[in-house]
Amino acid sequence: MDILYQIRSRQDSFSAGEGRIARLMLDDVGFAASASLDELAQRAEVSSATLSRFARTVGCRDLRDLRLQLAQASGVGSRFLDPAGAPEQSAFYGQIVGDIETTLRQHLSAFEESRFSDAVRMLGKARMIHAFGLGGWSALCGEELQVRLVRFGYSIAACRDPVMMRITATSLSQEHLVIACSLTGITPELLGAVELARSYGAPILAITRADSPLARLADVVLPLQGAETSFIYKPTAARYGMLLAIDVLATELALAHPEDNQERLRRVKLALDDYRGGDDHLPLGD
Repeated sequence: MDILYQIRSRQDSFSAGEGRIARLMLDDVGFAASASLDELAQRAEVSSATLSRFARTVGCRDLRDLRLQLAQASGVGSRFLDPAGAPEQSAFYGQIVGDIETTLRQHLSAFEESRFSDAVRMLGKARMIHAFGLGGWSALCGEELQVRLVRFGYSIAACRDPVMMRITATSLSQEHLVIACSLTGITPELLGAVELARSYGAPILAITRADSPLARLADVVLPLQGAETSFIYKPTAARYGMLLAIDVLATELALAHPEDNQERLRRVKLALDDYRGGDDHLPLGD
């Protein structure tokens, strides 16, 4: 149960005492979660009976259940609970760009050439590559891998459906390769599919946080850094770290066989020019 939503949605129906309890809990979730019942009653200037009635009003079984729900609510972290004003437009424009630049530099400095070399060798051995990604950006990056690699002659399929991932995993062997994309490395459905693929001998390349459960399942990891700022309203800048890893990997693959891949890219350009036209420097289907 989302106890904070339950409290907010009932504010108009509370008695005066219940209203004071509600304001106390919404204004300071951390205190409400850790305080004793006597401290809560004293701070809200209500009786224990009013506290008990409030707990039942917001859908809790009793005061113990209310405190448990408050403790869970406080676990999301202060940046999602503390009051926050909207920044000036020019300020957050600059912050978005600054965070992107910072994360790109952090990721680039942490990348090791040996990891990308190992990844290139894995890809070169694979008869078929499967890119797994769940969630918004991770799923898109699985598809981005397909866009990048297919033009260099790799057989690759992207999958963002958790059931299909499990089905695919059962068909794999040492001749295949799974590339698992995850900004967090903790998504249960993805971990389950990767574990299943490993059990059938498929090598695993992970683009994820180096200290994550997904990284521990992988044979090779292209590490991401997921530090977040207190500005919760914009998308995570770590997305650009994953995209950078894919761009570096794709370029390494292209340069491993430059003449062959130049010919493949020429064919792509010819095929695109044939139906869309345009100048010589348009993207190749991006």
